[in-house]
Amino acid sequence: MTDPVDNAHYWRDIVVCLRQIMRATDLHSKQVKKTCGLTLPQVMLLRSIADQGDVSVRKLALDISLSQATVTSILDRLEERGLVERVRSLSDRRIVNARLTAPGLSMLEGAPELLGETFMQRFQALPETERVKLVQSLQQLTALMDQE
Repeated sequence: MTDPVDNAHYWRDIVVCLRQIMRATDLHSKQVKKTCGLTLPQVMLLRSIADQGDVSVRKLALDISLSQATVTSILDRLEERGLVERVRSLSDRRIVNARLTAPGLSMLEGAPELLGETFMQRFQALPETERVKLVQSLQQLTALMDQE
């Protein structure tokens, strides 16, 4: 087994990079909130509902990688604002799905992208192979950090 001390420079670099990513995400999230009055998780949830149609809390939670309790809390706030509604499933009356309302769709159309415009332009400018490698590396890092 490798001695953790031998890899100390990697640990520091990883932590610094993660902090930079979290800071950039936080700054973008604040900009999104300022622009459209929604938090980044709220925009993610609205986009997921728009993509999936009537959808259960469980499927939403899986799609955007949040707990069902967190998704339920976000849905409560979005429903209070009239951006989503909850409807019973036609196939199984025990299931309650989230549905985007017309004001929710309108709000979503005016919402900024989930990632900053500068990032998106830089990412798009990378060769396809680099974009694929970057996404795969992030997925691998996420799997390594998975606490479940």
